[in-house]
Amino acid sequence: MQRISRVWLLFSMLVSLPLCSLALEKLNMCMDAKHHKTEPGPEGELYQQCAPWHENACCTANTSAEAHEDNSYLYNFNWNHCGVMSQKCKKHFIQDTCFYECSPHLGPWIQPADTTWRKERIIDVPLCMEDCELWYNDCSNDVTCKENWHKGWNWTSGINRCPSGAKCQKWTDVFPTAQSMCEKIWSNSYKYTTYTKDSGRCMQMWFKGNNPNKKVAEFYLNRGSNTEMAMMTSLTLSLSVLLSILQMQ
Repeated sequence: MQRISRVWLLFSMLVSLPLCSLALEKLNMCMDAKHHKTEPGPEGELYQQCAPWHENACCTANTSAEAHEDNSYLYNFNWNHCGVMSQKCKKHFIQDTCFYECSPHLGPWIQPADTTWRKERIIDVPLCMEDCELWYNDCSNDVTCKENWHKGWNWTSGINRCPSGAKCQKWTDVFPTAQSMCEKIWSNSYKYTTYTKDSGRCMQMWFKGNNPNKKVAEFYLNRGSNTEMAMMTSLTLSLSVLLSILQMQ
């Protein structure tokens, strides 16, 4: 009986440990990836479309500048793989790169990644509807040969080229909807939502002024913590019943 009591006491202590410390870490963190800083912090100046993150960023000034270059050293990725990409379309991909490289509030959606160039990635980040729709509309007259830009390219020349047999097609033929583009183009890094920017339930790919994404990340972290707490409470009650039965025997 004493052994059972000790086990119960130890389990109770573990369950009572606060979950908030883990949540706080995920609220302000950088993923373990190729160009990310170890920890977020202020940057004196970030280049052009990366500038909104300068107060607290996971990217350096050099990374922010390279995010605006065609075939930059970041990933040697060629936006112009099916002819020259329009400037209004490219603007969104630069914002996408700045969001990925600089944002310190992606913790709720960071998952392990077993690749040579990154140990972590993001999955199902809920983007605001306006961001996905505007991105899609501004690229609707552009051309591409692939729906998943993460993999399957021909890299023999050192930059990505369309794989053998892939034909360049109008954007809207490859991506029939804004949802298909936002979710498929980077292997489900993003999730299309019907939430608007004023909802507090979606991440904004670009913004002016104070970063609105911290409160959004906090909402999802709190929701996740509440779910974990409910599961732990249920487990505690189940163990309590089991121990009571054992003590009666």
